[in-house]
Formats: sequence, structure tokens, C-alpha cells
Amino acid sequence: MRKLQPGETAAELIDAKIAVLNDWRGETLARVRRLILEADPNIVEEWKWGGPVWSRGGIICTGETYKAAVKTTFARGAALADPKGLFNSSLDGGVRRAIDFRQGEAIDEAAFKALIRAAVALNAG
Repeated sequence: MRKLQPGETAAELIDAKIAVLNDWRGETLARVRRLILEADPNIVEEWKWGGPVWSRGGIICTGETYKAAVKTTFARGAALADPKGLFNSSLDGGVRRAIDFRQGEAIDEAAFKALIRAAVALNAG
């Protein structure tokens, strides 16, 4: 688990993680990151628990990579409306919800950005 070192930025570590994942997972993580930052350019990139975290007024979501999926876990996902049914993981959690992106699956970019914006609004209270 890599930690942020003095002089490093979270963005640099996220770039490095994407580069190391030189397969579909790196491409997917890069795409998810782009969508998050397009949804709200004031979102802050952080590095916690050995991976990327996106925050604004609190954690929006994390980006985790596994052999079979790139997962975005929304810190307060259970409180978000998900009209397009993007949440497909951690559905039994009391607070969190997650989306597992698997190789070759399409990403509903508009619906994903809407979830990001809703999470930002929820954190703003």
C-alpha cells in the first residue's frame, strides 16, 4: 500500500497508479477519474488507504482496482437516488454503495456524473 510522500501530490500518485495498470483497469480508472472531475471541477483528489479518493465537503467516492473490476465506492451512496441503477455492489451496506466496472462494460457517463453531482450536493447539506 503506497503512501503519499512529502512533495508528492495525490494527482501524481493517481497518474502513477493508472500507468502501472497498463490494461483495461488503468483505462477504466482514468475514464472514471475524468468523469468525476468533469462532473464538478471543484472536487479535490486525495490519496488515502492506498488509493484515489475524490472529495468535496467530505468524501464523494474512492477508486479501487481489483483483478475483475474497477470499483467506485460512494461514501454516502445509500442516501443517493440512483434512477439508472448504476449501484451494483455493496447494496446491503447501511451507508455506502458501490459501482463495479468490469472489462468491456459500457459506462453511462451522464448517469455517473449525475451521481457525482448528487453526492456533492448531499455533502453540501
